[in-house]
Amino acid sequence: MPPELDLRMRHRVRPEQLRWICDPNTLPFRTTAELKADEVIIGQDRAVRALDLGLTIEQPGYNIYIAGPVGTGRTTYATKKVQGVAATRPVPPDWCYLYNFPQPDQPIAVSLSPGQGAQFRKDTERLIEDLKDSIRKLFASEQFESRRTQTLQSFETRINEFWQELEQQARGLGFLVQRTPAGIATVPIGPSGEPITPDVFATMSDAQREDIQRRGRELQEGVSETLRKVRALEREARDAVRDLEQQAVRSTASDPIARMKERYGGNLKIVEWLDQLLADIVERRDDFKEAEEPAPPFPFPMLARRPDRRRYEVNLVVDNGQLRGAPAVEEPNPTYYNLLGKVEYRGEFGTLVTDFTMIKVGALQHANGGFLILQVKDLLMNPFTWEGLKRALKSGEARIENIGEQLGVVPTATLRPEPIPLNLKVILIGTPMIFQLLYTLDDDFRKLFKMKADFDIEVDRTDETMAGYASAVAAICTKHHLRAFDRGAVARILEHAARLAERQDRLSTRFNEVVEIVFEADAWAHRAGRDVVTGADVVTAIQEKIYRSNRVEEKLRELIARGQLLMDVSGTKPGQVNGLSVLALGDYAFGHPSRITARTYVGSRGVVNIERETDLSGRVHSKGVAILAAYMGGRYAQERPLSLNASLTFEQTYSEVDGDSASSTELYALVSELAGVPIDQGIAVTGSVNQKGEVQPIGGVNEKIEGFYQVCKVIGLTGSQGVMIPAQNLPNLMLREDVIEAVRQNKFHIWAVRSIDEGIEVLTGLPAGAADGDGVYPEGSVNALASRRLAHLGERLRRFMPLPRTTDARSDETRNDDKEK
Repeated sequence: MPPELDLRMRHRVRPEQLRWICDPNTLPFRTTAELKADEVIIGQDRAVRALDLGLTIEQPGYNIYIAGPVGTGRTTYATKKVQGVAATRPVPPDWCYLYNFPQPDQPIAVSLSPGQGAQFRKDTERLIEDLKDSIRKLFASEQFESRRTQTLQSFETRINEFWQELEQQARGLGFLVQRTPAGIATVPIGPSGEPITPDVFATMSDAQREDIQRRGRELQEGVSETLRKVRALEREARDAVRDLEQQAVRSTASDPIARMKERYGGNLKIVEWLDQLLADIVERRDDFKEAEEPAPPFPFPMLARRPDRRRYEVNLVVDNGQLRGAPAVEEPNPTYYNLLGKVEYRGEFGTLVTDFTMIKVGALQHANGGFLILQVKDLLMNPFTWEGLKRALKSGEARIENIGEQLGVVPTATLRPEPIPLNLKVILIGTPMIFQLLYTLDDDFRKLFKMKADFDIEVDRTDETMAGYASAVAAICTKHHLRAFDRGAVARILEHAARLAERQDRLSTRFNEVVEIVFEADAWAHRAGRDVVTGADVVTAIQEKIYRSNRVEEKLRELIARGQLLMDVSGTKPGQVNGLSVLALGDYAFGHPSRITARTYVGSRGVVNIERETDLSGRVHSKGVAILAAYMGGRYAQERPLSLNASLTFEQTYSEVDGDSASSTELYALVSELAGVPIDQGIAVTGSVNQKGEVQPIGGVNEKIEGFYQVCKVIGLTGSQGVMIPAQNLPNLMLREDVIEAVRQNKFHIWAVRSIDEGIEVLTGLPAGAADGDGVYPEGSVNALASRRLAHLGERLRRFMPLPRTTDARSDETRNDDKEK
């Protein structure tokens, strides 16, 4: 066996290490139809325990934040769990708003037993209708009209006596009193009793006219006194009629209201309100006298005079009469008003008006006494909502305030509903990043949300979790009326879950991606005319999902095949390596090879990252190059300075390069260039490196291997091509079956290394060489060749560098003495 093959064989990965294969025969069922279709949470013990404890603690501040990526089942489980706990809790009271008679702008909030709110509203409506009918009949009754007439007649008799006295006084003074709509008129009369006309009055002597005017002034005083007495009696008459009406209305309304007070005697607020209601009905009795006038035709429907009896209505804002336990409310659109409530307005004659019946509560009040589930992203994206929620939780009450009142420069008259006391637990669902931001930047958050339930994106692959996965598939099939999955299909689903987790010993909990495959596999089974979904249907669903999204990947491979993107997958070249990266396009990620080259020459600038020089290097990539340079110094500059100019670059890349997964690849290219040792171009490399020369694991290893395999397949497999990966990534391998088959047939290879020395041996077929006690590497090794080249570059640098200019530190006086000598 050639030496280079021997060096590579030690690091070759066996086909059985490239994928975990689930044997369908190990699954204890034939199809999912035999399984109990339970929506269970799989392997989230940490989150489950935290949520259980958080739902148990009833102290203030122990609201819950559920953290986890989208699709891990966090919302489904939280909703189901909260509903289960809520069903064991008592039903909270109903809440309604009543008119505040002393302060109409501050409606009263009243709580009643569950279901009693609707009954109270019905009883109040019936009470008002009964009172309206009773009072109308009262005022229309002959008995009341007789008493009213008697009362008025008694006053009319006295008033007539006053008028008679005035008339007698007028006749004694020679005047006639006439009552007209405009007032009291006094007319002088002659001896014969005939009125004196103005013409006759003008012919009288001055003495006669003066006498008539004197008597007229005397009579006017009597008229004024009589009018005063008459007006006083008229007021007494009105007061008497009012007292009569009030007494009659109070007598009529007292008994029904007393019965209501007896029925709701345990609620002091309602008893007090009923007393105020009785007083208000007595005061506004005219609203009950007659039937409402019919509304005039359009466009003047609001001009009719209608009694305002809305003040006697009950605005039932929270009705828990149909609940069987505490409420568990999930608000999908947590705007400010949807969460905290609002006061609505209606337009009347070009202006906006409102009353207490237009108060609408939000999700906080509906969830009061139970649980409120919110998506934190939606909450934060709605203005004022987050601050309003915190304010409610801190104060322990739900206060309804319209946003305009908070932003308005000029205060406006509006309602100030009495706040409702809050006793609920809020469950926020969001990502770990939002949790960290809120915990760091918002002091109130850490006080109000003390419990965190953290959902993981993957779980250990055990018999229990595999059984849970099978039950979850069965539950999906039952819920959505899909075909049953046979054991082979479930096995492929489990393998796909391991692929999503990028671990052979773990399963992904991103169930939304798994559910997509379940739905699509059922569709392919339908197209194939099968009654049961098989493993072939699952494989087809996965392949078709990739095919729908890999157009860009295929275009890039075509560019490589046509030679427009330069890529060597055979032969050897020094200072050139095929690196691997992952390109993510939203719903799809794939591996793509890139040519990485290195050049070295005389100089002392060190390693130059061309991407950084052109502002195309991300911070992580720049860090990787700096670590690479540190490794070079630690390996080759222990006895002499590291004197070289070296440049590294990703060829034909025109966007930012970031990440350190190619740092080992760049180092291989640099060492190969220094040593003048060619690298096998059929081997692509991935892996980061530290200052000690240890190769470190990276992400996306499956995509990278499959991406390079596809490129080699398009150009032509030679049997010596493959990918070199960090050994720590072996548990992450979940490669496609076609790649594994190529490895099995020795058409493609995977090598795993742990250090730069092992990697350079695989790439070059030469021993790396270890330094002896004097720091000398074995002759012919890669490190020896690289060290010799570095020494040569340093010698040439010193040869061509100008000697440093020396300066004479002696004084000018000393130099002058030397000249004289």
